[in-house]
Amino acid sequence: MLTWDVDSRDKSVCGRLHRFIFGYTLEKNGRDYRYAGFIERPGVRYLGQSVLFVIPDLLPILRQFLETNRIEHVTMSASLGATIFASATSRTTSPTL
Repeated sequence: MLTWDVDSRDKSVCGRLHRFIFGYTLEKNGRDYRYAGFIERPGVRYLGQSVLFVIPDLLPILRQFLETNRIEHVTMSASLGATIFASATSRTTSPTL
């Protein structure tokens, strides 16, 4: 699990963080281009404001982004039980992360 703290007055850093975590969509020449955020990767769960559950293999990617942008963060060990994922077309159960 990882939590971070960013100065909300620094709009530039807040914007970069938001785009990295949640992704974004651009419109160009009448087409939409969707860029997935970090939370859309398998093994990442958004737990609440400024808190993510991240499997160990993905943790270095997130930490590098936060360190590069000088965003204070804390990492702690955590585990989640079986999680139900639902989509419009199917419903499956994932193994424990």
